Amino acid sequence: MKGINFKKNAKGFTLIELMIVVAIIGILAAIALPAYKTYTQRAKFSEVVLAATPAKTAVDICIQTGSSCATLQEDSTGWADGPKVETVEIDGTYIDDDNDPLTPDVLDPNGPVIVTVTSVGEPTFDGGPYTYILTGTPTPGGSVSWSASGTCQAAGLC
Repeated sequence: MKGINFKKNAKGFTLIELMIVVAIIGILAAIALPAYKTYTQRAKFSEVVLAATPAKTAVDICIQTGSSCATLQEDSTGWADGPKVETVEIDGTYIDDDNDPLTPDVLDPNGPVIVTVTSVGEPTFDGGPYTYILTGTPTPGGSVSWSASGTCQAAGLC
């Protein structure tokens, strides 16, 4: 009895089978690359979102303590300007509590406060610059309730 020789029957992959595998890999790559691009853009934009943190914290402290917020005057910049952040602005209503032009006004503890962070445009983000807007509404307990908006939401970055 002779042994079976498997090498005579082995033929390998056909051209059609290889083309099917290449097509499947191409389809997976076409799906994965845009998702990866969005993922990297969101990771880059996280620095812009984090740039709002110092300004947000300063607004929280001002409203909770009721102290003067001279450094939080409208259009204050330089909070966290960096490679991905163009400007950080705080807009709010200020109360002239003593009618003295030399003393700073107090941030209105009852009015909304808006923190706007603008990203640097191309080439950091496609289609930029984008804005990340936090709107703070003071609550009766002395804290601030924040809601996010801006052009970054339509782009899926924040």
